[in-house]
Amino acid sequence: MTKLQLDVKQIRTPREARRIERNFRGKSGIIAANAASPGHLQLEWDEEQTTKAAVLKQVRESGLEIERSETENKETNDHQSEEEHIPPRFRFFGDNTELYFAITSGVFWLSGLAFGFFPAFSPNLPMILFIIGSFFGGFFTFITAGQDILQGKFEIDFLMLFAAIGAGALGKWGEGALLLFLFSLGHALEHYAMKRARKSIAALSELTPSLALLRKGGEIVEVPIEELSVGDVIVVRPNSKIAADGVVAKGISSVNQAPITGESVAVDKRAHEKWQEQKNVVKLPAEHRVFAGTINGSGVLEIKVLKVAQDSTLARLITLVKEAETQKSPTQHLADKFEKYYVPVVLIVVLLLLGAFLVVEETFRESFYRAMSVLIAASPCALAISTPSAVLAGIARAARQGVLIKGGRPLEDLGGLQAIAFDKTGTLTEGKPALTNAIPYGDVSKAHLLEVAIAVEGLSDHPLAAAIVAGGQKELGGMEISPAENLEALIARGIRASWKGTTVHIGNRRLFEELTGKEVPTSIDADMSRLESGGHTAMIIHQDGQYLGIVSVMDVARPEAVATLAALKKMGIKRMVMLTGDNQKVADAIAGSIGITDPLGSLLPEDKVAAIERLIQEEGNVAMIGDGVNDAPAMAKSTIGIAMGAAGSDVALETADIALMADKLDNLPFAIGLSRKAKQIIRQNLIISLGMVAILVPLTIMGTLAIGPAVVGHEGSTLVVVLNALRLLRYEQ
Repeated sequence: MTKLQLDVKQIRTPREARRIERNFRGKSGIIAANAASPGHLQLEWDEEQTTKAAVLKQVRESGLEIERSETENKETNDHQSEEEHIPPRFRFFGDNTELYFAITSGVFWLSGLAFGFFPAFSPNLPMILFIIGSFFGGFFTFITAGQDILQGKFEIDFLMLFAAIGAGALGKWGEGALLLFLFSLGHALEHYAMKRARKSIAALSELTPSLALLRKGGEIVEVPIEELSVGDVIVVRPNSKIAADGVVAKGISSVNQAPITGESVAVDKRAHEKWQEQKNVVKLPAEHRVFAGTINGSGVLEIKVLKVAQDSTLARLITLVKEAETQKSPTQHLADKFEKYYVPVVLIVVLLLLGAFLVVEETFRESFYRAMSVLIAASPCALAISTPSAVLAGIARAARQGVLIKGGRPLEDLGGLQAIAFDKTGTLTEGKPALTNAIPYGDVSKAHLLEVAIAVEGLSDHPLAAAIVAGGQKELGGMEISPAENLEALIARGIRASWKGTTVHIGNRRLFEELTGKEVPTSIDADMSRLESGGHTAMIIHQDGQYLGIVSVMDVARPEAVATLAALKKMGIKRMVMLTGDNQKVADAIAGSIGITDPLGSLLPEDKVAAIERLIQEEGNVAMIGDGVNDAPAMAKSTIGIAMGAAGSDVALETADIALMADKLDNLPFAIGLSRKAKQIIRQNLIISLGMVAILVPLTIMGTLAIGPAVVGHEGSTLVVVLNALRLLRYEQ
């Protein structure tokens, strides 16, 4: 199965998105089609049944014009026309032609209404003005309805056009003109509102500069960013945008990373001592790595490029945000199912009302008028757009804050959380442990203990190993140590390696109880317990049957952890669980200092998954937050997987439901608050849209309400739900 993300010009509203989805789902080889306004189409197909070329041909044959595919390097030109669903020969006044036609329609309708109050003028003049107004108001509605009919579909445009023609046939030219005026005005304003949401996302594409200053020998030349290759060195002048992800090779400056991570404070950057050797931006410390689209401060930086333009963190973020827009929320799926049965029921009711004159004392003209009024009142325009508009605005607002929410489902689910599980190392703590103790046992010297520890841990890429090596070398004065070999990881227990013809084990009590068949010596166990109670992670070192002693490291809690957990508690999160492979005493010590309610220690990877399953049974919705790599199984099992510090990490961006781009917890309360606000607005929109239908339909059936007021209520509710959804773009915690 192959997936392709396209930007197309014809998808401006959720109705148009649904129309295109239905069109592609019936085509040969297409497995799934997801469209979202404004302008995003995701297609999945079976490679055994069709090819990419054939799929693109189907897209073009369906009348869609492709702006950009995910495989193209060049970014979308977001200033192109938003009216591309209209044939070019009809775009008389450019992008806003539909709006101008709607306003013209309104002018003629008001003129006809005004002249109707002056008997001195010809009685036919108001009718002529209403007909001209209907022409301008129905011009683009007629084009869209015609396109639908050619595909064998009857959408809302056709129903509104039919109702307006019916009103004219009954001599109600004024009401028919009012219907088409308000319907076209509603369309134009709806497109304008969705365009605003699109611009919020399109702003991401404008972050990266189009040109970069490339150092070639002793010269600096200006080149397009698409021509940059991995290993190139670029120069970034003060107060200019950084053109590529990379490592700082020269210079000191502060960089505004807010466009990518949402961090409000600039981050200091400096050159890496071994920048020539660096190949992976993910593994670099924050002070040495930079991202495309971020803004340099007052210093000049030279940067070694580690990712080409189309693979940069910003490029991946833009692609995933657009993909997220096509992923429907549970409420949207429910609304779509409701519409599937609701529309046929409405049409049946309208047909029955057309025959009402056969059973009640009224003329066919009266029955027809009532049926048209009900058709307008019952049309689900507001319902169709109520959820998608809120989801789009919510995802766009989150992206501006450095939070990637991958679709409507996580956007809705996040607000309903009852419990959050945190990985400890690197999430609740800094992830930068330091060597705190080296306690030899028996006749073993401290120097020998550290020498063995450095030799073995030097082979490991674990953060704790790096801390032991760095701290031990500092204590030994940088003496030369023979390296160990044959390192073997013993999951959730420790490590084993060969050193100078001996076998060395470093790990926890469980490892040595299994290795020796006995409990560890009392004095070592007592020292371990003392250190663990203080929050230290302690490890026993054992060489060829002899206990050498203990080394311990400690990782301090993140500065923002206490405030973030307090904010979550204030928001009503009942349980905040910490999952760690560390000893339970270490877990308890750290949990007590930051406000964790349920510290769970000594966990194997499968134990973390089991803990998540248990939490789901007890609390319902549960989120798991970690780095998105080592925590992948537990994150996959949770209701929502949240990756922290995802900037630069393709794995984290792909696996998580939500990615916090900054390596900080601060944005978690913001994301939950935004989700709750989005759910609140979606509920409000559903109440407004369904409530208006519930009021208008009975009144039009009883004949209390004419077409005019029904049109005002129908179009008014559509505009209200769109404008209500756009409030999310201005959400602040």
